[in-house]
Amino acid sequence: MTTKQRIDVQTMSGQKIVDEFYMRRALKLAEKGKGHVSPNPMVGAVIVKKNRIIGEGYHQRYGGSHAEINAIRNASEKVEGSTIYITLEPCSHHGKTPPCVEVILAYNIKRVVVGTIDPNPVVSGRGIKILENKGIKVTIGILEDECRKLNEKFFKFIQTRMPFITLKFAQSLDGRIALGTGDSKWVSSPVSLKFAHRLRSTHDAILVGAGTVLHDNPELTIRLVRGKNPIRIVVDSQLRIPMDARVLKNQDAAKTMIASTLRADPQRREQLAKMNIEVLLVDETPAHQVDLSKLFAELGRRGITSILIEGGAEIITSVLEKRMADRLIVAIAPKIFGKGVEAVGDLGIGNMEEVIHVVDRKFFRRGDDLILEGKIKK
Repeated sequence: MTTKQRIDVQTMSGQKIVDEFYMRRALKLAEKGKGHVSPNPMVGAVIVKKNRIIGEGYHQRYGGSHAEINAIRNASEKVEGSTIYITLEPCSHHGKTPPCVEVILAYNIKRVVVGTIDPNPVVSGRGIKILENKGIKVTIGILEDECRKLNEKFFKFIQTRMPFITLKFAQSLDGRIALGTGDSKWVSSPVSLKFAHRLRSTHDAILVGAGTVLHDNPELTIRLVRGKNPIRIVVDSQLRIPMDARVLKNQDAAKTMIASTLRADPQRREQLAKMNIEVLLVDETPAHQVDLSKLFAELGRRGITSILIEGGAEIITSVLEKRMADRLIVAIAPKIFGKGVEAVGDLGIGNMEEVIHVVDRKFFRRGDDLILEGKIKK
């Protein structure tokens, strides 16, 4: 390696460190949009000039200005000749807002650093190509894994039109989600419950089975944290839940939808319709249950990008058996129930090669409970 080559490598390495520093700031900004921008992705932007941050912004709410626009508006001085760091490729099409690439060009920004390409077919590299054709220097892939993980729900939905499925439940040390009597209040600690409410606020919808409504009568809203209530979905193949269930109340604050089948009582369907509750009829499985894969596909067509499943055992088992979950979150309480309701039933696994693996795991504490979070290996 020549002296010049060594200098070039050192310069490139130094530039990468600088780029990663500012991209990490952009990622932190992007996270502020969590729970507010769906079905759009979370995006953060940082504008740097002469080694100083002169502007910052993030996508704050769906339909609002994009991160790049907010960063330019917030700039403390002219952005001409600066570098802008963006966690996701700037858009090049007209949507609810004008194309961000046009704004970047109009303000004569010199360099654009992008975390990851936008998988949306109407963008997908077009924004970068426009910038490069106009002589803008573009660097791609800075902290790409972190930028993709930030918007894993958006990436799955935009590429498959299927919602990102998070499976969450609380269990005892011996794997029970309820006592033999059906009592399940409360398996986890109050701190874990608050964590669960925060999870709800970051998903478009929350889903439970009819059994959970019958046994626990949950409200399925955001009460312990600030945020937007998800759409409440109850899987009830025969419309068994009572008309005075909590999940059917407060429709102005949180909409409820019931996924059922043609075997549901027409009179109860009519009664629910008068309560402004939509009954979504879905094909059933050979076991006469709602076909969850068909349900998720329909919800995706309706623009629901992410679903948090909170039980019960039949739903948990079915989702795992069909490998429909993307992420698993388990709150493990330091309690032993003995005989009780198992969190996961028979998955039809006959050998160790068929077991479900949880990867990219992390563990953390919430109150007395240990939380396991990871991805389901496909």
